[in-house]
Amino acid sequence: MTQEAPQIHTLGALKASGYQPKSIQEELRNNLMAHLKAGKTAFAGIWGYEQTVIPQVERAILAQHHINLLGLRGQAKTRIARSMVGLLDPWMPIITGSEVNDDPMQPISHFGIKTVAELGDETPISWVPSADRFYEKLATPDVTVADLIGDVDPIKAASRKLTYADPEIIHFGMVPRAHRCIFVINELPDLQARIQVALFNALQEGDIQIRGFRMRLPIDIQFVFTANPEDYTNRGSIVTPLKDRIGSQILTHYPETIEIAQKITTQEVHLTPEQEQNVHVPELARQLVEEISFAARESAYVDEKSGISARLSISALENLISGAERRSLVTDSGPTTIRLSDFHSVVPAITGKIELLYEGEQEGADRIAQLLIDEAVKRVFKEVFPKVDKVSAKDGSGPYDPLLLWFVDQEGVDIHQDADDTTYHELLDSIKPLDALIDKYASAYPEDARYILKEIVLWGLVSAKKLSRTQIGPNTSFQDPYGAYFKKI
Repeated sequence: MTQEAPQIHTLGALKASGYQPKSIQEELRNNLMAHLKAGKTAFAGIWGYEQTVIPQVERAILAQHHINLLGLRGQAKTRIARSMVGLLDPWMPIITGSEVNDDPMQPISHFGIKTVAELGDETPISWVPSADRFYEKLATPDVTVADLIGDVDPIKAASRKLTYADPEIIHFGMVPRAHRCIFVINELPDLQARIQVALFNALQEGDIQIRGFRMRLPIDIQFVFTANPEDYTNRGSIVTPLKDRIGSQILTHYPETIEIAQKITTQEVHLTPEQEQNVHVPELARQLVEEISFAARESAYVDEKSGISARLSISALENLISGAERRSLVTDSGPTTIRLSDFHSVVPAITGKIELLYEGEQEGADRIAQLLIDEAVKRVFKEVFPKVDKVSAKDGSGPYDPLLLWFVDQEGVDIHQDADDTTYHELLDSIKPLDALIDKYASAYPEDARYILKEIVLWGLVSAKKLSRTQIGPNTSFQDPYGAYFKKI
């Protein structure tokens, strides 16, 4: 429940309450200290950083540093910055009408100083909630000094009949308006060098100058910058004097385990109530989704410098569930469970989120997406089932020999992506050797993963070149690679 604003409306009442001004960095530090002593965290829901990034951010806050979060896309940099709002006081007093959040007891603007001088203890006070103390700007090449710092406003001068020597004609930019707030500049290297120079004084001396006015505006801001290492070579760079003024540079990273990646995806995925009710997602399917991202980060076809965002897994899971939902609607068969054949639905989620190297461009984005899915399945297959020997045992005692013989004797199987659950189950159940493999090697998996595991066996044998797979539209055919040839003979 949101705490109500204090019932203090004048400067005199604020003084009587015992209020003492403090900088935003002192405020963040004090509240973080209280959190740490109480065993709480302000960075809940940011998984995988508990022993790496989060302690470094906390140390930077305790040191009252400005922070640069350096990492590839999709590494929760902006989320970390936004979470810092949780370390602010619930409410902040300002002089009513101030454009720059003037502290009633330490005003910095011409308006604030003038108001306190004229009204004294009767100066009206307003309260700003912590949620409104977060400012964010995406750095783009068209950002100007006027956008960030401010400029003279000729319209204001004309309408108020003020001279150009009057500080009242100044229009403040985002930086002074973020006084006593957290100000995040995303993708800092994209900011032109001359604009980065305009931040020097704000970072080091805590003041700004606008259009030659002889004024010192001692702003108080917690700066948080985010940057992508790729930007340093492809688009721009952080000028050295600006880097020198940023107290702490913290490197972020991707999830180190599948389990952590699954936590992130589960937390961030957006599903409708109908999807949650009608589409069951086995844990094994969630693991396969994450394996795709891990495979992409290691692929020789994908540019690792560009990074593979966590958004790939999130979008892939959303597409996967939507594909199963569509099948359920088309067949009018009610609630359904994710199948391995549903993974063809995730290709569009992959192609838009990977940057390909030359070899990958030659293959094509769709082909690389399918290869990544195949690699993910292969990894799970190797984790669950025994290695496929290149040469089958002469006595037919190999773990896969009964299944391979089944395919020699049969025409193969066609798995239709839009087949209803009953048809799909009957088709896979007809391949009797699959049951023996699942019972022997995958008995620890829950029942809801049984049919995915059956398909994984088939895909795994395809990767070992023991079976062939053909994709024609929504149909996936599995056959003995040589059986059809010998039958023709």
